[in-house]
Amino acid sequence: MIYKSWQGFCLCGKEDCLPQEGETVSSPFSPLIFLVRRDPSTSRGFFAISRLEELWEGESIHCLRPCEEIRSQSVPGELTELVQTHGAGVLNLSFSRALSWLLAHKEPKKRGFRVTLVGLGDVGGTVLMGLKLLGREIDEIAIYDPNQAQCARYEMELNQVLSPDGVPLPKVTICPEDALFQCDLFAFTASRGVPGLESGVKDVRMAQFEANRQMLDRYARQAREAKFQGIFCQISDPVDLLSRSVFLASNRDEAGTEDFAGLLPEQVQGFGLGVMAARAAYFAKQERIDFSQGRVYGPHGQDLVVANRWDTGYDATLSAHLTQLTREANLRVRDLGFKPYIAPGLSSAAISLLQLLRGENHYGAVPLDGTYFGCRSRYTSQGLAIVREEICADLMTRLEVTHQQLRGFDFE
Repeated sequence: MIYKSWQGFCLCGKEDCLPQEGETVSSPFSPLIFLVRRDPSTSRGFFAISRLEELWEGESIHCLRPCEEIRSQSVPGELTELVQTHGAGVLNLSFSRALSWLLAHKEPKKRGFRVTLVGLGDVGGTVLMGLKLLGREIDEIAIYDPNQAQCARYEMELNQVLSPDGVPLPKVTICPEDALFQCDLFAFTASRGVPGLESGVKDVRMAQFEANRQMLDRYARQAREAKFQGIFCQISDPVDLLSRSVFLASNRDEAGTEDFAGLLPEQVQGFGLGVMAARAAYFAKQERIDFSQGRVYGPHGQDLVVANRWDTGYDATLSAHLTQLTREANLRVRDLGFKPYIAPGLSSAAISLLQLLRGENHYGAVPLDGTYFGCRSRYTSQGLAIVREEICADLMTRLEVTHQQLRGFDFE
């Protein structure tokens, strides 16, 4: 291992990975960033590790569990100790914008965020109200929708909302189309082809995929052209598949050739799982099931996995029952004659986005072995950190099946 002091970071890696600038040093220091080159089509771009073994860990669903201990005499003890004490980041140089991303986030923001919200339909309007009332870390919410009257209405009304405690609420502004990616967080809620209440469509998400993907490609290219350094938050359905589609589209040149000069995988995250966690907790309470250690995983449609517990207390039968109730919760709202958008807009989007900005654990679809898989994670100065737990073997087997189904989806 070679260590180099560069722009305030300690970069560690093979000689052909390290930049020519900077000074070679004899001992590692924090913040420590390992530089690697891995297949960009299936590997992560910038992620955090808390144990050195995670540096060599393969890309798989098993990243949800603690990494197995690997002892190596060739690894300096000071390096192992530094990672255990302060953590480290792993940066994949196969993405050409990797180092620029690292520099752009050298000083993580805590407040003063600018959020761009695209789409002011039922979900978008709900997200906007949630962020307006709860987003004390946000200075400005820039809104964009093809319906300019809708933009004018929300700008006028939401800037007339009083603060309950005198602390300023984020201002709402109308965003010109050429400034969409001048922000820290880009939240996309626009959607096409939502089946009506009378359609009888059971998996609304998949019915929306093709129409929404065509619309999103344009925004993915804009993010690429703008050299966007924020997070692209995919909220319209199906979030896991569309997140992967955004990542792929941003990493193609004008001829359609993959060059991986666009968004890093961790710059895209899907937000649809938060409401499934909330629905599972709701039904668990109704059924008198202890959900204090409950979890939800995977996509938030038919392949959703709800677990009553993640550890050895996992009950497959009980969890299957909760999963079915949670999957069908939107149908119960539709049975009443309404579109189910309030809980998703608040739990999956507004609340989860604020947890993301605060660096807290939240539910979202994140890059994992060529897919975007729903789990808990948080953003750190050392990269995206997936929450690792000692998931029991039976539940892991169930998650492996769901993950493989996502991997088998054809994006062509």
